[in-house]
Formats: sequence, C-alpha cells, structure tokens
Amino acid sequence: MSDTGARILIVEDDEAIATGLALNTRLEGYTPRVVDDGEDALQQILHDPPDLIVLDISLPRLDGLSILGEIRKRGVLTPVVVLSAREGEYDKVAALRLGADDYVTKPFALAELMARLHAVLRRASLSPGVGLNADAPTFRFGEIEVNLATRTVAKNTTQVRLTHLEFELLKFLIDNPVRVLQRDELLKQVWGVQHRGSKRTVDNFIAQLRAKLEDDPERPRHLLTVRGSGYRFDPDSSDR
Repeated sequence: MSDTGARILIVEDDEAIATGLALNTRLEGYTPRVVDDGEDALQQILHDPPDLIVLDISLPRLDGLSILGEIRKRGVLTPVVVLSAREGEYDKVAALRLGADDYVTKPFALAELMARLHAVLRRASLSPGVGLNADAPTFRFGEIEVNLATRTVAKNTTQVRLTHLEFELLKFLIDNPVRVLQRDELLKQVWGVQHRGSKRTVDNFIAQLRAKLEDDPERPRHLLTVRGSGYRFDPDSSDR
C-alpha cells in the first residue's frame, strides 16, 4: 500500500464520483473523507487540515477556486488536486496561480488520477520511508535563503510561502544550476507523472516563483528564460 494512512479530503458533490474516489483511495491505503459542500469543506480544512485535498471546482455554497484562494491566504499549504468538468484554460491557470498542485479534467482515467495523487503525496514527503533530512543544507542565492530540511524559504529574512509543488520546482532548479531545462523535462521530473497539461503549466509556475522571489519579476536575475529552449537557474547572477 502506498502512502499508508495519508488522510485525503474529497470535496465533490457528485455522489457517484465521490463514492468511487473514496472506495479506490481506501483500497490504496489512504484514509478518505468526503464532503459535498464548499462551506463545510472550508471549515474542515481550516480546523483540521488533511494530508491532501481533492477539490472539485463546482460546489454548493462555495466554489472550489474560492476555497483554494482562502486556504492559501490563511497559510494552509496542504497539497490540492483540483477536479473540473471544464476544460477552459482560464480555470486551469486560475487554479495553478492560487496554489493548486495539479489540475485534472473530468472525465478522467482513475488509474491516472491515483498516480497523480500518489505523486503529489510523495512530493509532500508522506510516502513510507521518505522524510525530511535533518542534515540538509541551507542554500542561498541573492537575498533568498532556502532551508531544504524544513522546506522553508525566506527573502531578506522574511518568510515566503511556497506551495509544495512550487518548492519542488525550486529545489529541482537548485539541484540543476546553470543547466538549460526544457519544459518537458521539468514536467517529468517535478510533476512526477505524465502530465496532460500544456507546457504553459511550467510557465505559470515559473511566473509564480518569480513573483515571490525575484525583485523584478519582469527582469529576473536567477530564474531565467532561455528562448526556444526552456529555463535556467543562475544562483550567482548579478543585477542586470
């Protein structure tokens, strides 16, 4: 069984989908809980954050994007996989910008969704035998300090809140300095499964990191675009 005991909150008002997800996550060794109302889900998340949230966009009383925005504003960094019957680019971009860790369009293949849930939990260090390394170093570049043990980031000593996926992307960039990294490679290495989203998913996350870490996101010093190729992390870049 993978990620044994990880608590998954399934926020879904379609009874058939919710029941199927609860059954299959339980069979995989997770501990699921189902909520079919947006307001109730928000209160449960704020009072007792689970290990992972599967969040539908269309919900009674409070929609999924509003829930996502509110919990991120409150500092809840629990990984979130968004479900939606809508394929529009706007919802996907909005969800990722609000801090979603993945976005899955209905109808979905159950095996693929389960693989994505496992990948998100693995990134959140919940898999058996995977934990934080107490001896991991602190990495510094520019005004940024990244503690790989506590998974915290500070800019000029002020804490910067990153989602789990934003941190994983930043860590991969740190582990591969100066190299030109193509979007396909980033999707494979950071997202961890075959991702159906467009390569703009990577662009959106790079933009989010720039907004949080760069002094001038429009003229980045460290998270650099290599036109026609991908991205490059330059830890020693001087002011431009």
